[in-house]
Amino acid sequence: MSDTNLTQGTQRSFFSTLAAIAWSFVGLRRKSDFDRDVTALNPAYVIMAGLIGVALLIATLLGVVAFATR
Repeated sequence: MSDTNLTQGTQRSFFSTLAAIAWSFVGLRRKSDFDRDVTALNPAYVIMAGLIGVALLIATLLGVVAFATR
């Protein structure tokens, strides 16, 4: 892989960061996408997206437990 492929698109939007974090939660990510994420993701966006992902995961689990215990 050349260095020009890694430096393309040095800034990704918040929504593309959300998509990258969502795929990371699932555990399905191509190596090429991971390499691009390492150089292109904004750390502040990653932290915010991670917190949103964790909040959604906890809310989903609480909802499932509440539904199952009725």
